[in-house]
Amino acid sequence: MGIIEEEQVNPPICEVLQILRAKWTLLVFEELYRGAKRFKQLQRIVPFIKTQSLTDVLRHLEQFGIVERQVFPTVPVTVEYSLTEKGMDFKNVLQGMDEWASKWSQK
Repeated sequence: MGIIEEEQVNPPICEVLQILRAKWTLLVFEELYRGAKRFKQLQRIVPFIKTQSLTDVLRHLEQFGIVERQVFPTVPVTVEYSLTEKGMDFKNVLQGMDEWASKWSQK
C-alpha cells in the first residue's frame, strides 16, 4: 500500500465543514456579511449568545481566515470585526447549501 497524500486524507470540503461546526457561526457570519461590527454591536444584535460563545466563534472564524479583527487604540479599546475576502466569498458556499436544501427539503 502506498503513502496516502495529505490532500486525500483531508479533502478541501473538510475545511468548509470545520468552519461550519462552531455553534452560532451562521448567525455571526450573517451579521458580518451586512457590514463590519464592533463586539458590543454583535452582542446587542444577538443577545442570546453568551459573551464567551461569541468570543469563541469569532476566534474560530479568524483562525480560518473568514473574519478579520481590527483593534483601534481608543479608551476603552475598540475592536471591530469584518469579513475578509475569503469570508465574503464563503457566502457562495452558503448559497449553494441553501439551494440544495431548498431543492431536497420535504415539503
